Amino acid sequence: MRLSRYFLPVLREDPKEAEIASHRLMLRAGMIRQEAAGIYSWLPLGFRVLKKIEAIVRREQERAGSIEMLMPTIQPAELWKRSGRYDDYGREMLRISDRKEHELLYGPTNEEMITDIVARFVQSYKQLPLNLFHIQWKFRDEIRPRFGVMRGREFLMKDGYSFDLTREEGEHAYNKMFVSYLRTFAAMGLKAIPMRAETGPIGGNLSHEFLILADTGESQVYFDAAFHEKDWRTFELDYDDPAAVAAVVDEFTSMYAATEEMHDEERFEREVPPERRVSGRGIEVGHIFFFGDKYSKPLGAKVLGPDGEEHHLQCGSYGIGVSRLVGAIIEAGHDENGIVWPEPVAPFQAGLINLRQGDEATDAACEGLYEKLANAGLEVLYDDTSERAGEKFVRMDLIGLPWQVIVGPRGLRDGVVEIKNRASGARENVPLDNAVDWLRQCLMG
Repeated sequence: MRLSRYFLPVLREDPKEAEIASHRLMLRAGMIRQEAAGIYSWLPLGFRVLKKIEAIVRREQERAGSIEMLMPTIQPAELWKRSGRYDDYGREMLRISDRKEHELLYGPTNEEMITDIVARFVQSYKQLPLNLFHIQWKFRDEIRPRFGVMRGREFLMKDGYSFDLTREEGEHAYNKMFVSYLRTFAAMGLKAIPMRAETGPIGGNLSHEFLILADTGESQVYFDAAFHEKDWRTFELDYDDPAAVAAVVDEFTSMYAATEEMHDEERFEREVPPERRVSGRGIEVGHIFFFGDKYSKPLGAKVLGPDGEEHHLQCGSYGIGVSRLVGAIIEAGHDENGIVWPEPVAPFQAGLINLRQGDEATDAACEGLYEKLANAGLEVLYDDTSERAGEKFVRMDLIGLPWQVIVGPRGLRDGVVEIKNRASGARENVPLDNAVDWLRQCLMG
């Protein structure tokens, strides 16, 4: 993509309304624009990151056996009245009526609707197990929306739902999502620590939230440093093997990790050696629940079992904040110059910077590199503008692409280009003819 033809409305100054780094940097980098309190347009650069995260979530859900579908954003209030949550949910739910005075709501979550769908179409245990998910915009009327996409009113979420015959099978479905979430966040370059959690308005008695460390996190967390010593990208397993899946869950839940609400200082000191005790702030990026028949009973979701008797389905729900993750990743990865994207979710893999636009030799070298990088399958943002070099460097650091390929007359006289790693700041002069292969090898790890 040529920057001269791209829509990237970068701001020079920090927006006054931005209280935290991710909000400030997303506005400055031209990723989002606020349309109303807690409601944002996603501009091209931000939208690319959003789609990268969404693709990783989708891939790992499907790998764990979950099937994608799509439910509407507007739901009939009657479903929520049947479950008993319509009045209990509170003023965060946006309640509306259509022209015929039918009571509707803008869905904050989908437990009722998906359970009703399954109740209508699944009658036999032979149709189980079943795990369905969708990635959908939702709305919760926060009393005080703030921190940009971290606590907005409209947000993109992956919510999934499992349905099983027995509690044992339901807990296996829960464990599969636990492991899938470990893999999902690791694939984004994150280590999201699972912590036992309150179930809140979703209900049930088994719940874990997944948090990443950041100074601006909303929760105080306490955990064993052994979490950070693990390489979460390496484990492979058969999701259909309950024992193997449970073993991974046991491994990650055997180490101490708790939010302030669930923290037990005495147990923390007893189980974790002093040198491994870590405390900090955490941002929730995922939450999973197992709630048995909490919704299947009032909504009539039951099947005929192998014993010839009817059984209410055992259910769980599993959420990932897709749009929230964009802000959370920035909170966990930025410096004084801007965003530092992990490679898997970066909007582009590299930025190509022409230091002397209009110079015949520099233009020719950049055009050749741009074509070769594209042919090699690399995503490149080519700064072909006529702005000064300093402005180009500032903008490229601000938007945080993992690699920068810098081409100027001085280097070309020696037959080299400079390649900079955004995260480390390391720079290396690479022969022009080798630049594409060199960069491709770096990106392949």
